[in-house]
Amino acid sequence: MVDILNALVVLANFVLVPALAYGSQLALGALGITLIYGILRFSNFAHGDTMAFGTMIVILATWWMQKAGVSIAPLPTALLALPIGIAVTAIVVLLTDRAVYRFYRKVKAAPIIFVMASLGVMFIMNGLVRFIIGPKEQTFADGARFIITARDFKHMTGLHEGMAIKLSQGITLITAVIVVAALFWFLNRTRTGKSMRAFSDNEDLALLSGINPERVVLIIWIIVAALATIAGTLYGLDKSYKPFTYFQLLLPMFAAAIVGGLGNPLGAIAGGFVISFSEVSVTYAFKRVVTYLVPDSWAPDGLVQLLSTDYKFAVSFSILILVLLFRPTGIFKGQSL
Repeated sequence: MVDILNALVVLANFVLVPALAYGSQLALGALGITLIYGILRFSNFAHGDTMAFGTMIVILATWWMQKAGVSIAPLPTALLALPIGIAVTAIVVLLTDRAVYRFYRKVKAAPIIFVMASLGVMFIMNGLVRFIIGPKEQTFADGARFIITARDFKHMTGLHEGMAIKLSQGITLITAVIVVAALFWFLNRTRTGKSMRAFSDNEDLALLSGINPERVVLIIWIIVAALATIAGTLYGLDKSYKPFTYFQLLLPMFAAAIVGGLGNPLGAIAGGFVISFSEVSVTYAFKRVVTYLVPDSWAPDGLVQLLSTDYKFAVSFSILILVLLFRPTGIFKGQSL
């Protein structure tokens, strides 16, 4: 029985908790992608670099606060800087919409034109972030590191294996629940949210009902800026901040949105956890878990690992291809709010 408990602790420590945190980050990122697709009807390839930009602003504000001696220890100072990052990112994406996307909306350009425009925005934003903060890894996390350490867990339980839960993982899960709950309340309970849903379902009928399309676009970009900044900051606190990493995150976030049902917020959340658990499970070495569960003579010599962590993004790409082949609408029916 003790061996089974040790195996479960190892599994929770290296698979369950990291996958929950990573899935929450992917879900928040995928929500931004699916909202843009559901309302503005195009795939925003600049979303990953929008996350990088928003997180960069949070980092710069965090450094300024740290230098000024402002903190909320044991919580990370970045939480205080989040509103600044959201505000600046919202202004930038609204200016981008005014300078780029608004023209194509007026001429009713094909969706592929919006996609190509978003690629241009992606490269410009990527270069801007690298120019301001540099391409190297940046550190901005402070405060306590762990909610519970492996040593404390061993002392409390008497087990051989210990489980460590990072503060950033706990903050990620709590923040994700609050943000998702607030977003669904906004979409389903407020007049503006209902207008956005109506605009998504039938744009012509919404216009006849007196809904202002420019106001809907304004609100959706502000929400997307907030989601991108929060998701990017949580990812940076939990792992690390490097501009190119956020470009790489574009694939698993799009995979999460498509797997769940592109255009469906509930699907984006479900897809985020499907992708995260798949990536973590397939690339984790289960040798320690198996060793606890089988007799000593059956203990494996190898790592019991399906794929190396170098192929993590290949997992999300494979799932994406399978979903597009066999269920293009995703787990939930896409293209609806």
